[in-house]
Amino acid sequence: MPRVLITTEALHKNSGPHLPILQRAGFEVCYTPRGFLLSEEETLAAMQDMPAVIAGSEPYTDRVLAGLPKLRVISRNGVGYDRIDVPAATRRGVAVTITPEGNHQAVAEHALALLLCVTRSIARSAAETRTGQWRRQNVHIPLRGKTLGIVGLGRIGRSVAVRAEAFGLKLIACETYPNVEFVRRHDIELVDLDTLLSRADFVSLHAPMGPETQDLINRDTLARMKPGSVLINTARGGLVNEQDLLAVLKSGHLAGAGLDVLQCEPPPADHPLLRLENVVVTPHVSSLDTQAIVDMSVAAAQNLVDLFAGRTPRASLVNPEVMTHWKA
Repeated sequence: MPRVLITTEALHKNSGPHLPILQRAGFEVCYTPRGFLLSEEETLAAMQDMPAVIAGSEPYTDRVLAGLPKLRVISRNGVGYDRIDVPAATRRGVAVTITPEGNHQAVAEHALALLLCVTRSIARSAAETRTGQWRRQNVHIPLRGKTLGIVGLGRIGRSVAVRAEAFGLKLIACETYPNVEFVRRHDIELVDLDTLLSRADFVSLHAPMGPETQDLINRDTLARMKPGSVLINTARGGLVNEQDLLAVLKSGHLAGAGLDVLQCEPPPADHPLLRLENVVVTPHVSSLDTQAIVDMSVAAAQNLVDLFAGRTPRASLVNPEVMTHWKA
């Protein structure tokens, strides 16, 4: 009976519908003691002799993969795979899958929730009210009639666009490979990044993490943003240079920021962004609503089962070239 380790915190000893899928296929389901892994050392220790993992955000570097010769499948419970060295996995015959349809609506809802939280000063007002204050001087920024710039018009970016329309936002987007029919149907203007930053009242990041997008939002690009605009990031912390963001927030060039992701997670308690009243930070939870958890877990389990049954989950497989030499 093959074993699978579940490292995703949201699924830790969770009796969801993913379990029968795995158990009917003959998998023995195992868990980490605390429900998640952080370091390379923790990942190496937990994954010894495991042929499969339903993975969270733990690192699968070349070093980690080299120390796990029995590993055959990394089934990511989510969309991003920047914590996995995919070329190294491919060389070592490890298939990498994701759940592309599982969480895009949840992330889109969270992105707009962060936007509303920042523009309506919700976190600040709620905190003040809890202390007995009844202060009505916080000035809110309306969404209606404003322009939302979406950086990355994939599944999540498109889901944001659909919901943003209901708030009366004008839509512009930066996307290398756009869905032309979707863009036309929703009256989205495609522009380059510089144009988007200079025109958007609100910028929402939905680009993948990679060498070309590392520090995409930096001193130069932040300077091009419209004065008084708001930055939302539910993608990856590495897209934003946090020191540069901190500087423009303190200067007042940006009105605020809503961040579900940071460069270091979890951040230190004294992280300077956590101290700013015009910044709302949530702990990388945008994809974790009840429906998305079920959808992602079922898809992650099915990807794993399909591979061990000799079926290729083509829509979910990140490295299809591995199948030329893959074996369970």
